[in-house]
Amino acid sequence: MAVEGVHLLEHIQTPAVIVSRGQVSFANAAAKALLGIHIVGQDVRIAIRDPRAVAVILGDGGGNAKVAGLSVGGSVWEIDCKVIGIGERLVTLYDLSVQVSVARAHADFVANASHELRTPLATVLGYVETLMNPKAGGDEATRERFLKTIRHEALRMQALVSDLMSLSRIEAVKHEVPSERIEMVSLAREVGGEFRTGGSVTVSANCEEAPVLGDRGQLAQVLRNLVDNALKYGGKDGVVQVSLEATNTGWLLLAVHDDGDGIAPEHLPRLTERFYRADTSRSRAAGGTGLGLSIVKHIVERHRGRFDITSRQGSGTTASVMLPLRQD
Repeated sequence: MAVEGVHLLEHIQTPAVIVSRGQVSFANAAAKALLGIHIVGQDVRIAIRDPRAVAVILGDGGGNAKVAGLSVGGSVWEIDCKVIGIGERLVTLYDLSVQVSVARAHADFVANASHELRTPLATVLGYVETLMNPKAGGDEATRERFLKTIRHEALRMQALVSDLMSLSRIEAVKHEVPSERIEMVSLAREVGGEFRTGGSVTVSANCEEAPVLGDRGQLAQVLRNLVDNALKYGGKDGVVQVSLEATNTGWLLLAVHDDGDGIAPEHLPRLTERFYRADTSRSRAAGGTGLGLSIVKHIVERHRGRFDITSRQGSGTTASVMLPLRQD
């Protein structure tokens, strides 16, 4: 390959190597960072230890091949080989890891969502078919019990669809920074008041006002999800405490605490994953969708904030949100 061409390859960010008669005769900086500086002068079968890739590189016509784990475990790379002379090949490497990871995440999400919908739907269909039988459907007590179950499962599906739509809307605007002035103390008191019939919710603040730049509907959803979770999984007849603290460093700390049984440490890192539940049977019985904390995390990230959950078994759970205060 001409000297000018080699010089150009040295300045591109895509890993590129030249293979001459089965040996690596040149590697640009990106390739050395990926495969190691020792690859220059090395047999290509040792430099790239993948039979399919080597077959393409040493073949007569060039071509493409996918290689797994070239950089780190789980990574996926595409190797593109071009014949540039007799016994000489230009090999470029493209990182497909992000695309593959996103595609896998989407596939997992669809599979999980389908499973979550299939379970209550199967229950509804089973009970409806039973009620269509004159013997079961004619018994008033049985009919009432079955209809309550059908209603419960239908509400679960409705909540799941609603949460899925919320996630979709949040992701659609996640790169748009919210710009509306939202006063969080009054919003917290307003949302806390919505739960008068569902449990005891107290709201306290170290300031009269705590303005942030945000999306009012989404921030209200954060508060509702956290308070709802605290009421569902907190101790029986316990009090859910919502506190707001404006700090002198320009942040608002919003915390929602319950007096429940707490969460085992191994569950804490995964609580914001979609459909993850620390207690599956309890969550479903309470009508949970497994998406509430994932929604909270996405909204907080859109607002350039931070979200964390701390818990000790027997001492309750605290969900904390930090948001940047509006600097007037």
